[in-house]
Amino acid sequence: MVTIEMLQSYGDAWNRHDVDAIMTMMTPDCEFMTGGGPEVEGARFEGAGAVRERFIEVWTWIPDVQFENPRHFVSGDRGLSQWTLKGRRNDGEPMEVAGCDLFTFRGDRIAVKDSYLKNRR
Repeated sequence: MVTIEMLQSYGDAWNRHDVDAIMTMMTPDCEFMTGGGPEVEGARFEGAGAVRERFIEVWTWIPDVQFENPRHFVSGDRGLSQWTLKGRRNDGEPMEVAGCDLFTFRGDRIAVKDSYLKNRR
């Protein structure tokens, strides 16, 4: 069963940009829906390979990205992490935006990560 401590470890791995650690906490058939994209749920990535590649793209686009002030909640097979994303895009533009991830768990791993971000202009 997933715990708040596991979600904290997941967030810590994101802040270290440690894709190997992140992927050990996700199921092989995991799904990731981004905070924006062409579909109502954002852009969808399915399977560990596609999800891994997308996570690496985030660090390419925002090389120093950090998720600060995290708050985690777990209830049964669902969870939530609320945070503030901070960093500079690769063009030097600063970013600071509030967001959250909604999770669906299978056993002791994350099966679905569904991200939501505030829209700042």
